[in-house]
Amino acid sequence: MPSSLSESFIRRARESPRRERVDAALRLLDVALSLLFLAVAAVPMLAITLAILATSRRPILYRGQRVGRGGEFYTMLKFRTLRRGAEERLGPYLGEELVRRTREERTTVGRWLRATQLDELPQLFNVLRGDMSLVGPRPIRPIFFEQLAAELPAYWQRLVVRPGLTGFAQVRHGYETSMAEKLAHDLEWIADRSVGLYLRTLATTGWRVLGQSLRGAVRPTKVE
Repeated sequence: MPSSLSESFIRRARESPRRERVDAALRLLDVALSLLFLAVAAVPMLAITLAILATSRRPILYRGQRVGRGGEFYTMLKFRTLRRGAEERLGPYLGEELVRRTREERTTVGRWLRATQLDELPQLFNVLRGDMSLVGPRPIRPIFFEQLAAELPAYWQRLVVRPGLTGFAQVRHGYETSMAEKLAHDLEWIADRSVGLYLRTLATTGWRVLGQSLRGAVRPTKVE
């Protein structure tokens, strides 16, 4: 259950002025591009499904609760990259400790999926459903939202927009960037979001993922 602090953040986000025309244009792009990307990725997604089945069996997908726009919870989808039961073992870790423990839990296929970011492909279905956008602040677990809402007074502003499959923080920095730095980039996107900025962020992400995929294909079992 949300605390009184996070409830006040959710209320502020829902009452914030909307940029209706920009957000409507971005939603149209989300739907059109997600359908295109799913068509292109259909064969790779089938191959990933078979690889997971062959090496670590079911479940194929990871399903995790995340905080969406306006504080609404939704179920985020990813290809499973960790050993079964890892979610419980990782517990409420955050930051560098979470990164370290997560690395120890990765499966062989999962290490390659993480390195290439192809584990994120099922989130295209979240985008189609309206849970997410292709570009925006990365989704966060409810337990971490409670913690960060207390530590970062401006954190509520992330709830003004849909969480994204990619975002400024991911394009500009790595996974281990501090939460305060990530928030600064997220707030920049929220304030300046536009069709042009959305397309540039997607293009940068695509170039980065292509490079990571090529490197991952050469060393698929490398332990990070």
